[in-house]
Amino acid sequence: MTLRRMDHVGIVVDDLPAVTAFFLALGLQVQREGSVEGGWVERVVGLEGVRADFTIVQTPDGHSRLELTKYHSPQGPQRPPGDGPAPSNTPGIHHIGFAVEDLDTVLADLTARGARLVGAVERYKNQRMCYVRGPENIVVELSERTG
Repeated sequence: MTLRRMDHVGIVVDDLPAVTAFFLALGLQVQREGSVEGGWVERVVGLEGVRADFTIVQTPDGHSRLELTKYHSPQGPQRPPGDGPAPSNTPGIHHIGFAVEDLDTVLADLTARGARLVGAVERYKNQRMCYVRGPENIVVELSERTG
């Protein structure tokens, strides 16, 4: 067995346009969009009655992709009302990290669009970094090399 590359990270969302807009504001680009339904996708994901829309966005260098998916059916489990964002030490996939050229400008643009800084911008060795919470509580790490 030979692993060739990591192809993408999949994120299931409720508001596909809002989440897509967030990642486009960050600088990712739409690679493709579409809809899926029918037996083949039901067998792949192990669900019956699948009908979903998706958008695949990629980094400007074309090496990293996110598959953003909105399931119209079947309905998935919903978080109980009032549940806040999960803390940083919650088990599971926590965040997606991106290297940026100008952290302050990217951060200002994202916060102007409603994203929230999770903690603070900090310097660690030769980089500045922070966590930002976007739509649907998706956490993104932003890192700028400083030296």
